[in-house]
Amino acid sequence: MRLQRDRDRIVYAVLILVVIGLGIGSRKIAPWLPLLLKKNAGDILWALMIFLLCGWFLRRASTRTVFVIATLFSVAIEFLKLVSIPWLDAFRHTTVGWLIFGHGFHWSNIACYLIGIAIGVLGELLLRPRSAGEAEAPSLA
Repeated sequence: MRLQRDRDRIVYAVLILVVIGLGIGSRKIAPWLPLLLKKNAGDILWALMIFLLCGWFLRRASTRTVFVIATLFSVAIEFLKLVSIPWLDAFRHTTVGWLIFGHGFHWSNIACYLIGIAIGVLGELLLRPRSAGEAEAPSLA
C-alpha cells in the first residue's frame, strides 16, 4: 500500500487561487484560444478546482478517493441543471450561482470535468511528495 504524505493546504490554496484566476481569465482570452478551449477551458478549470478543493478538505485521503469525490460532485452538479426548484433557479441567476452551476445541461461538460479532474490526478501522481520508503513516481523518460 502506498501512503502519501498529507497534502500541503497552503500549496493547494495557492493552486486553487491560480486555477480560479485562470478560469476567470479564460473568458477574457477566449477569442485567442483554440476552438475546443474557447468554451471548454472554463469547465476543465472548474473541475480541476473542484479536485483541488476536495484535496484541500481531505488532506489525508488517497488520490483515488479525491478523484471519486470530485467526479461524483461534478457530475451531480451537472445533473442538477436538469432540476427546476424555485430557490435553486434564483441562486443560479446570481454570479456565484452561475459560476457554480453554469447554465444548461451538456454531456460535453461531463467530459470536460473528467479532463480537469484527470489533470489534477496526474499532477498529484507526478508532483506530490511521497512518504519515506515509498517507490518513486514512474519516470517519463
